[in-house]
This record gives sequence, C-alpha cells and structure tokens, in this order.
Amino acid sequence: MDNLNTTEARENLAEILNRVAYAKDRVRITRHGKEVAAVVPIEDLERIEMMENENDVRAAGEALVEAREKGTVPWEKIKKEFGL
Repeated sequence: MDNLNTTEARENLAEILNRVAYAKDRVRITRHGKEVAAVVPIEDLERIEMMENENDVRAAGEALVEAREKGTVPWEKIKKEFGL
C-alpha cells in the first residue's frame, strides 16, 4: 500500500483510481504527515459495510435481550426526569 500526500494524490487521481479499481491496490492519503484517508477497492468498502451491519444487528439483538431481562423505562418518566 502506497502513502501519498494530498498534493500527490490530487495530481495523480486518475492513476490512483485505475490502480485501485483494476490492480486492487490500496492507497493511503496523508496530510502534514498524518494518515487522513484511504482509497480502496469498492469490494473492500462493501466488506467493511457488511461487517458493520452485522455488528449493528448483533448489538440490537443484545439490546433487545437486555430490555426483556431488565425491563425498560417508560418514555413519560424519561421526559419528566429531563424536563422535556
């Protein structure tokens, strides 16, 4: 994986996109020496998004189990406590 600063990335955007799309390279973009972004193949992004969705579904399931086990707080009570 290459590291390019923002100026280099701007000047070589078409080449970067071709490398990422066809060679499946990954390119890190830096600003003032700090990594701030990456250009990755769309398949990598889709894989990341799928994993995030799976984590969200798992967390929601755990929250439902906890709500069933411990109960919930009525919305009216929450509004009253916070003066809403």
